[in-house]
Amino acid sequence: MRMEGLRIAVLGGRTGLLGQALSKAFDNAGALAFPLSRRDCDVLDPMSVEQWMDRNDPDLLINATGYTQVDLAEDESEMAFALNGSVPPLLATLAARRAIPFVHYSTDFVFNGRKNTPYTEYDEPSATSVYGISKADGERGLLKLGYKRTLIIRISWLFGPGRTNFVKKILGLADAHKKLTVVNDQIGSPSYTPDIAANTIRLLEKDATGVFHLANSGATSWHGLANTAVSLANKDCTVSPVPTSAYPTKAFRPPYSVLDLSKFIRTTGLAPRPWEEALEQYVRGDLGLGA
Repeated sequence: MRMEGLRIAVLGGRTGLLGQALSKAFDNAGALAFPLSRRDCDVLDPMSVEQWMDRNDPDLLINATGYTQVDLAEDESEMAFALNGSVPPLLATLAARRAIPFVHYSTDFVFNGRKNTPYTEYDEPSATSVYGISKADGERGLLKLGYKRTLIIRISWLFGPGRTNFVKKILGLADAHKKLTVVNDQIGSPSYTPDIAANTIRLLEKDATGVFHLANSGATSWHGLANTAVSLANKDCTVSPVPTSAYPTKAFRPPYSVLDLSKFIRTTGLAPRPWEEALEQYVRGDLGLGA
């Protein structure tokens, strides 16, 4: 699939962290992205999405929406399951009626984190939080629907321009405090949203379907990510490691959720760049700090 000239609907593209990066990447690739928010069409009302699609006739439908408040989901499970579980297969059905590709983003939280080697696309989801279970439910719904032009991309630990994220919060805290503590016993794959967007396009150019894992190369802890960001920004702040038990949360976090990227590399012939390199671009390029 070539991107030039395609009309691409990006649900969540107006305000979402990943959606904004996707909209920009598609435009840069020669496509015409339609960044959409709930004001344009409400994913909880499939009729409003269908009416928008009837008016605008997209060639590709991207779902970059979802319920992402991990702890709040424990109390708002109905909304989490509506957005993360019920909506994806309904959107895929709309794409199937038009015979256009459908892309949906899932998460490393579909795994329980009890492995100590990277999770592959063939590992069975085993979530323990409402958020993770609801995202796994959306995946199952898509696989049960069986629309062959569906691409499910699991992503993790997002940071990037356009919206508040973990890295930006840490850098803000580093301005206000000389010392910070961040957990060091949760290990995962940081993901820079412009890289996720660019690599999504590479998968689409290969007509990829099914489930793929996508992140930047390498792995670290939340402490490792925070400490590297603070160092890159030249902040006068010490970031110390602490165990998860120091910061109890309502929702369970997987202690290990590194994503195996080999399927993406085999499919595209390209390896995502290391997370450290992407983080430097974000901190020093996008945020203009520490250079």
